[in-house]
Amino acid sequence: MITIRPALPNDAAAIVEFNMAMALETEQKKLDRDTLTDGVQAVFDTPSHGFYVVAESDNKPIGSLLVTSEWSDWRNGLFWWIQSLYVLPQWRQRGVFKALYAFVSDKAASNGTIRGLRLYVETNNTTARACYEKQGMTPSVYILYEQSLE
Repeated sequence: MITIRPALPNDAAAIVEFNMAMALETEQKKLDRDTLTDGVQAVFDTPSHGFYVVAESDNKPIGSLLVTSEWSDWRNGLFWWIQSLYVLPQWRQRGVFKALYAFVSDKAASNGTIRGLRLYVETNNTTARACYEKQGMTPSVYILYEQSLE
């Protein structure tokens, strides 16, 4: 059985491991553990940064995601961005993302100021794209640009 709940500070170690694995799997990046640990802890210490949601089975984390906010003046409300999504490989295609997404979507719908949910995905990650589309998400008309300041 899969349980979805808001993450607690004692979930930080599992979230760090999930993020390390996700970065390596999707972008072949090895993240600095100390920086990542501080970054995960910062979310718990500063709620305006966002919040984590955890999926668990038998009281053990099997997946998680981060929700951050973006203000839209056009819509006078917030968009929630789903980030740092990870599900353990042995739990994929077993409804974990569906349950995580439903939890976040329901929470957003009951909030009243959330105008939509967004996430970004690598264009060649067809498995993830199909999963998101199955939940009712559609590709955006926008192209994401970025400039790293590190």
